[in-house]
Amino acid sequence: MIKKEMIAMLLAGGQGSRLGVLTSKVAKPAVAFGGKYRIIDFPLSNCINSGIDTVGVLTQYQPLRLNTHIGIGIPWDLDRNIGGVTVLPPYEKSSNSEWYTGTANAILQNIDYMDSFNPEYILILSGDHIYKMDYEVMLEFHKEKKSEVTIAVMPVSMDEAKRFGIMITDNEKRITDFEEKPENPRSNLASMGIYIFNWPILKEALLNNADLPNLDFGKHVIPYCHNKENASLFAYEFNGYWKDVGTLESYWEANMELIDIVPEFNLYEEYWKIYTKSEILPPQYIADSTWVEKSIIGEGTRIYGKVYNSVIGCGVTIGKDSVVRDSIIMNRTEIGANCELNKVIVAENVSVGDNVRFGIGDAVPNETDPHIYDNGIVTIGEKTTIPNGVTIGKNTVIFGATDMSDYDNGVLPGGKSLIKGGAGV
Repeated sequence: MIKKEMIAMLLAGGQGSRLGVLTSKVAKPAVAFGGKYRIIDFPLSNCINSGIDTVGVLTQYQPLRLNTHIGIGIPWDLDRNIGGVTVLPPYEKSSNSEWYTGTANAILQNIDYMDSFNPEYILILSGDHIYKMDYEVMLEFHKEKKSEVTIAVMPVSMDEAKRFGIMITDNEKRITDFEEKPENPRSNLASMGIYIFNWPILKEALLNNADLPNLDFGKHVIPYCHNKENASLFAYEFNGYWKDVGTLESYWEANMELIDIVPEFNLYEEYWKIYTKSEILPPQYIADSTWVEKSIIGEGTRIYGKVYNSVIGCGVTIGKDSVVRDSIIMNRTEIGANCELNKVIVAENVSVGDNVRFGIGDAVPNETDPHIYDNGIVTIGEKTTIPNGVTIGKNTVIFGATDMSDYDNGVLPGGKSLIKGGAGV
């Protein structure tokens, strides 16, 4: 029988609706990040760097790009005959066909996959966080405490604590209570959504709660384990960099933090590499009239303008006399000549004409989704086309093939949404 001490189950099926048009045609873990990576590269790299060679990736929403990116796991050394990486989409059973309806329900539906490795421990991960963590150290803590369930936590401010699941612990880090998004938190230890379970207790919790709708770890499985007699739940405190890039603002901030003079999150550490599937691309080309300052520039990119404090992906073209500031431009996008980009997130395969100005004027609240498109950011969905000579205000979103008739006198005012038919939202 195959025997693995610990296997990882990576939840990568989320829609990521708070990222707006960036996730209209792609799962959040497959969104580009940091010039050459995708978000899922970080937990996958953490797994192999931690010595975990068996990872089940649970996909659901718009999985094509994610599945293509993962492939058979070669970039992460997860192409193994026994173990390795396995993509686990929902599938039709003999009696019915069922989508994953909650985080724990997704794990429940793959109980046979986990059983096939006869594991002692199951590591549950999310596919949409940016961080570096040695899961082996967390496992050692789990064993030392003789824990049945260990939850990774990190200290946050008391104001932020209202947004998280909060663990209340004793001096030994034993979890005595927990609160879900409390109005008046009693602790600042926020759950990171990273769990280690002893396999028998996780299996029991899943099977005994299988009929609950939208079976969830925070709402159902953790309370079930905590309420057992002589329950042994501990909090493992993590003090490194960790970012949930679930909103446009946090996604933009996390990219900008990569290019600080002393970056909070360092992509260049030799001992903890982040691996990814890389295309075979030519070198960058920087023209003689170009100025690049404090930026990440991906392979195969050609720059004829000026770039300041930005993250530029692979295969991008930035035209002559264009100026890019505080922006993220993803792979294979073309920016025309004499353009101005201020705090813009541009998705993949976008075509921008000449003499286009982004991020102009006041930050008016967005008319359709003010809680998504805010903080003055302009958001451009993938495969969008933008004609020559238009001006685009702050807190705007554009998605689809647009032409001059879509812009009133060549202007999209701040706070407007321009979503063309066929864009897929």
